[in-house]
Amino acid sequence: MDYNELMEKAIEVSKNAYIPYSKFAVGACVLSENDKIYTGCNFENSSYGLTICAERNAIGSMIADGERKIKAIAIYSPNMKNCTPCGACRQVIREFQVDAGADVITKFGDELKTYKINELLPECFIL
Repeated sequence: MDYNELMEKAIEVSKNAYIPYSKFAVGACVLSENDKIYTGCNFENSSYGLTICAERNAIGSMIADGERKIKAIAIYSPNMKNCTPCGACRQVIREFQVDAGADVITKFGDELKTYKINELLPECFIL
């Protein structure tokens, strides 16, 4: 799967975000180790701590389908350039990455920018 296609899916799903409080939409698209695609958007709750990020929403769908390894994840927000994952999402992505490390793809203007999750979270909590 081409990373531009992953980003297009992240852009499309960001339009489904439920964001009545922050107005900050995010979409994510995961490419699993077996080349399956999973999308997710963020959704908020009036009890703010119950809000779910787009990345963890997509990863949860992947896990529910029996997949366990992430090759790549595209993340998009119309509210900012180069929307990278929050700390909690970085930890979750890192835990489910393929052995070579997952690619994190963001959109910076018209360009895609790719990071390894290990760059974004060099030291993580893993048992």
